[in-house]
Amino acid sequence: MSRILAAALALLLGLNAQAMLFASFWWYNAVPGVIATGPYNPHFVRDIGATYLVVAGGLAWFAMRPVQGWPALVAGAAFLVLHAAVHVFDASCSADPIADLIRDLPGVFAPALIAAAVAVFNRPARTGAA
Repeated sequence: MSRILAAALALLLGLNAQAMLFASFWWYNAVPGVIATGPYNPHFVRDIGATYLVVAGGLAWFAMRPVQGWPALVAGAAFLVLHAAVHVFDASCSADPIADLIRDLPGVFAPALIAAAVAVFNRPARTGAA
């Protein structure tokens, strides 16, 4: 089940990354809440799109080869969790924090929670001495 979750998340985040990289203005206007973060900055959107592409690659690697791909999954999950923490902080400073948290639940918090849970519950067993 973890490999299926990782593969599905890799697909969704990979599609998001491609939109950010190749249709950044469309992405900026289409994703709820993004326009509230400031004026459109194509370079910044593409930078984060590149990051999401790497995260998707790590999730896909884990889905195909769990033991070898687990470190990449952890790195991707770390980004997603840190990104979610930034959103929690930003929401705490906003006029309507609960609405911001609810808005970000499917696109920010759920992927972070799923990736982190997959990483924590699928840590490969240690073999041999360190």
